[in-house]
Amino acid sequence: MDKSILPNDPINNLIRELSGLPGVGPKSAQRITYYLLRSSEAQVTSLADALITLKQKTKLCRICCNVSENDVCSICSNPNRNPALVLIVEQPQDIIALEHSGAYHGRYHVLHGSLSPTEGVGEGDLRIQELMNRLEDGAVQEVIIGTNPTREGETTALYLKTLISPLGIKVTRLARGLPYGSELEYADDTTLSNAFEGRQDF
Repeated sequence: MDKSILPNDPINNLIRELSGLPGVGPKSAQRITYYLLRSSEAQVTSLADALITLKQKTKLCRICCNVSENDVCSICSNPNRNPALVLIVEQPQDIIALEHSGAYHGRYHVLHGSLSPTEGVGEGDLRIQELMNRLEDGAVQEVIIGTNPTREGETTALYLKTLISPLGIKVTRLARGLPYGSELEYADDTTLSNAFEGRQDF
C-alpha cells in the first residue's frame, strides 16, 4: 500500500503514522487504528498522554547515554554496580536484554547505533566521544564490546578497539555464543550468560 495516496482524513492519517513505526506494516496499522477507534476515549487519551510523557520526561543519562528520567540513570547511580567495567551496546533496548540475563554487574555505554558508511552513519553520529571522555580518568579497567554480531557491529567493534587500546584499558568482546547476524535484544538469557562467561580479549 502506497501511504502517499491515502486520503487526509483522521483514520488514514493515523494508519499512515502507524505504518512508519518499525515492525508495523499496513495491515497491522489498520488493525491498531480500528481498535483505537472502538476503544473508549479514556483509553485513547491515556495512550496519547503516555506518548507525550515519553518524549517530555525522558532524556539521555549524562554518563552512559541510556534513556533515563534523570540526569544520571538508575544503573550509573547504583553503588552496587562495578564502575571499573563498562559494556558498550548499540541501543538502549540491548540493556534490557542484558539486565534480564542477570549475568552482568558493571555499567554500560550506549552508542545509539553502529557505524554504517553505506547508510551515512559515521563516528559523529554515535555517542563515541562521550565514551572516550568517560575513559580519560583511568577509573575504567575493562571495556566489553557488546555490539551486535553483524557487519556493522563488527566494523564498530574494530573501530572502538583502535580508539581504546592505546589508553591501556583491557578490551574484551562478548563470546561467539551470539550467532552472526543476530541482535542482542533477541538473544535468550542462557546465550547471553554464556557470552559473558566466554568473553575474550579483543
